[in-house]
Amino acid sequence: MMTKTDILLATHYGLGIYAHILRQYYPNETVLHLVGRDCGLCRNPFAADEPTLHIWLVPPRPADSGGATEEARHEDLSSTIPDGNAFTFAEQHYHLSGDDLLAKLEKDLHLCRKNDSTHNEIPNITPESVGADLCVCPPSAPSFSFFRAPISNTFPHKSITLLDTYHYLIGHFARQRTLTLRGITDTQQARRFRANNFDYCCFSGVFSKRSDNALIRHSGLMCIDFDHLPDTGDLFRRLLLDDYFDTQLLFRSPSGDGLKWIIPIDLAEYTHGDYFYAVASYIFQRYGVQIDKSGRDVSRACFLPYDPDAYLNPKILHQ
Repeated sequence: MMTKTDILLATHYGLGIYAHILRQYYPNETVLHLVGRDCGLCRNPFAADEPTLHIWLVPPRPADSGGATEEARHEDLSSTIPDGNAFTFAEQHYHLSGDDLLAKLEKDLHLCRKNDSTHNEIPNITPESVGADLCVCPPSAPSFSFFRAPISNTFPHKSITLLDTYHYLIGHFARQRTLTLRGITDTQQARRFRANNFDYCCFSGVFSKRSDNALIRHSGLMCIDFDHLPDTGDLFRRLLLDDYFDTQLLFRSPSGDGLKWIIPIDLAEYTHGDYFYAVASYIFQRYGVQIDKSGRDVSRACFLPYDPDAYLNPKILHQ
């Protein structure tokens, strides 16, 4: 069974526990909105749904089983429930404690230990030597090219970072155009509207022009596209808990029925294209999902919508 530290590390310091529980009460709402290290005030299901629940991240502290980890904590301004951490909060929801609570969280959040012997190899992935430890983020914040609409504009406006992109997604820059697109029922009309109205970026690097041959510097990032999903929420949660790839950014597509998953890659041994096929093979075997093959192009364009529920790796906020 996983320890508390295992679960904290698998749920982004406990924020995933808070989010999972709050979604049970508020399934159609944005339950957490992390800015810096603070989620602000959230609705409290144990205090008549009033916004009395303050959730934030505290710095690393000695962990239960050695090492150190950050931790999400909460305080209830109404004093209806005890202040504490994600496990204290989970006790209120599940009415469990100790090992029973840990087992329940492990089951409900579909967690598994990253060093579990049943998950210590990527099954049948090619190239064969691609392993769990190859995904190391660049030491400095990676940058990549941002382009203004329409898609026919192939010259970048500027270089941006993942943090810049996150603020764009959760802000109101693309809110109206996203709502308009999702109201268009004709497929061809929707495609034209998206191409003409959405800004975009090429996550895999800085370019002088949007072309594989015009790459100036690779970012160490790859964008994986999941299109036409029956349930974006389920895959969204599973990707955040993936054993091998540390999600950097994850958001819904402009149409609303797809996901854009940004992960770090290591090009020391393999080309961008080879790495893409290895990741595609892994995803199909792990999740049973085929990904958009156009992602193999290093200059692949990714439209940027409005997504107030976009996820950014907390480590990026603290760089």
